[in-house]
This record gives sequence, structure tokens and C-alpha cells, in this order.
Amino acid sequence: MNRSMGVGIGNGVMAGALWGVVFLAPAVLLAFDALQLSAGRYLIYGLVALLLLAPRWKRLAPQLGMAEWRGLVWLSLAGNLVYFLLLATAVQWAGGAAASLIVGLIPVVVTLVAVREEGAVQLRQLAPALLLCLLGVALVGYEALVSEHVQTPWRQRVLGLVCAFGALLSWAAYSVGNSRWLARRPDLSAHDWSLLTGVVTGALALLLVPSAFVFNGAVHAPRQWGLFWAVSAGVAVVASLLGNACWNRASRLLPLTLTGQMIVFETLFALLYGFVWQRRWPTVLETVAIGCLVAGVLWCAHAHRAPPAIAEHAG
Repeated sequence: MNRSMGVGIGNGVMAGALWGVVFLAPAVLLAFDALQLSAGRYLIYGLVALLLLAPRWKRLAPQLGMAEWRGLVWLSLAGNLVYFLLLATAVQWAGGAAASLIVGLIPVVVTLVAVREEGAVQLRQLAPALLLCLLGVALVGYEALVSEHVQTPWRQRVLGLVCAFGALLSWAAYSVGNSRWLARRPDLSAHDWSLLTGVVTGALALLLVPSAFVFNGAVHAPRQWGLFWAVSAGVAVVASLLGNACWNRASRLLPLTLTGQMIVFETLFALLYGFVWQRRWPTVLETVAIGCLVAGVLWCAHAHRAPPAIAEHAG
């Protein structure tokens, strides 16, 4: 293994470690609902993205038309606000393990979306990987419904699992759409496009402020608000900025087939953080589910070139 590949793998692992924090935040901030978590995270992310983009704004602005702004709004909703709103709800209602394992199927879903494109592997070659993934999902769903570690009624757990699948589909839609926009506008760097998405996401997050903070009936102590803004800022900087930077570095140094496999580390670190936070080991069912899903995702990555959509992660 040459040095550049080693650096690329290191950056891919680091990106997964940083992105895994996203799954822990809703568990740490159980006193706050998903709407507040989304608004807080993306208000800060939008502000930071605006500050980073400001020096280049005069050069970038003339290159953006109405079509680009509409695309950025759609991507900001699918890949950031709607995705994290569903993810946070899934973590709080169905548990972090179930949410992270289901959302960890992103590489498989993106591969299935691309299965009709030129050069894609045939669906029957993906069948063993898909069966492993389905078995893992079935075990995850069952464990989430009967687990003693999730303190919510079973109906709420079912809705949490539905939200996890919604988050999976939302990010997959963002992933494919973002890839197409990057291909359509090669004159815009991936970094600038990511920051533009962050700015638009921050602007959209402003629309959530009345519902999330002004008219929300929940009462929180000053100490809770301090923790809320600290965690929101940490997730915005650690996951959205540093995590994306590591991923972009890995994407440039690794072949696409290996890059697609690196995203599995997000799931593994999310699980690790969740189990450490709950101070427990995974159950037997969770262990088998983890094995099935990770094996299925890696099998799928080996069978098919990782689509370009995976090369950019949501904020």
C-alpha cells in the first residue's frame, strides 16, 4: 500500500469517526425535539459556511442562476434539514443502533439507483448482498421493537424506524441529485458547492426558528440551553466542516471502489458512540445485524463501482 492510499484510508476513517457524532447528538439532547436539533445545528453551520464563503462571494455570485439556487434549496432540504429531522427523530424514538444501521444502507441504495446506468453491475449479482442487508434490517427492526434500552412505547418505536428509512431515502435522493449537479457544473469546486449548500441550509433553518424556539411550549433551564448550543456548534463544526474536509481528501486519494466502502466507518463509529453513551455492549441480535449489514454493504461495494453520488456527503 503506497503512502497516498494510506493517507486516503486514514482520512476516510477519520471522516466516519467525525460523522458518527451526528447520531449521538439526539441521544445526548433528549430534552429537545428533532425540530430544535435541526434548527440549532444548521443555523450555526449556515453561519460558519457564510463566513468561509464570504471572501469568494463576488467571484461566485455571477456564476449562479435561478436554476442553481432552486437546486441548492432542494439539496439543502433533502440532504440536510429533512434528513437530520428524520434521523434525530429515529434516534430518539427507535434508538441510535437501529437508526445508524438503517441509514448505513446508503451505499446500497445509491448503487440500486444507479443499477440502470451504463456500466452498472446487474441486479442478480447484487442479490446476495441485498439479502444480507434485508436480514440485517429485519433483525434491527425486531430488536428495536423489543429492546429494553429504548424508553419509548412500541408504536413510537415503529414510527422511529419509519423515520430512519425516510432519512435513508432522503439522503440517497440528495446524494444522487448532488452528484448530477456537480457533473453539470464542473466549473464550481465541490468545496464551494458544499459551502453554498450550507449557506442555503442556514437560510432555510431561519424559517424553523419560530416553531422551534419561539412558539415551542417546552421549558428548558439555562444549563440545558448551554448544552444544546454547545452540542449544536460541535456537530456543525466537527461533522459538517471537518468531516466533509476529511471525506473530500479521501475521495481524491482513493479509487472509487474503496471510497464507497469507507462510508461504512460512519455506521461503525455511530454504533460505538451509542453503546458507550448507553454504557452497554451490543446484544446478540444487534451483533448479528451489524455483521449482516456491514458484510452486505461491503459486498455491494465490491460488486459495483461506488457511484459518484457517494463522493459528497451531506452537511
